[in-house]
Amino acid sequence: MELKRRFKYYYLKLTRIKGEPHELALGMACGIFAGLLPVIPFHTALALVLALLLKCSKITAVIGVWVSNPLTWYLFYFANYKLGIWLLRVSEEHRPVAAVMAAIQNQEPGKVIMEKLMNAGGIMAAAFMLGGILMAVAGAVPSYYFFLRFFKRIKIWRAKRKEQRFLSKENVFK
Repeated sequence: MELKRRFKYYYLKLTRIKGEPHELALGMACGIFAGLLPVIPFHTALALVLALLLKCSKITAVIGVWVSNPLTWYLFYFANYKLGIWLLRVSEEHRPVAAVMAAIQNQEPGKVIMEKLMNAGGIMAAAFMLGGILMAVAGAVPSYYFFLRFFKRIKIWRAKRKEQRFLSKENVFK
């Protein structure tokens, strides 16, 4: 029951954010874009910079970053790496993680394992970033359209509620 109540609370908070649907949706897309990139300590800062540059909602940008959280980091980073390795066409025997894992399984000394990790740095970083950028774009673009529709509906709902309140007050004064 607690989870359902918390979800409803945050849903209501999201629906009460003020702003134009385009600005709010673009803010969410910026946050989701930053959240899907493999730059863990800088997600929020990157989302805020993007929101400032694109002149959209900073609040929704920060909310969108939470697409990446401790429950999803492993999944996103693994997918970023796999996609990046595939796009870079790195062969199986040259894959850095495979070399490191083989060294660990063969119980090689820590020095050898650290060397393999250091040698893998460039390819691993390129794979993570390339896969991350592709996933970030693939996540941010549809999220913009989803949240644009979401915030447009909220705007319409607010206008109807305001009109109903006005009409009910008008009936009281008759």
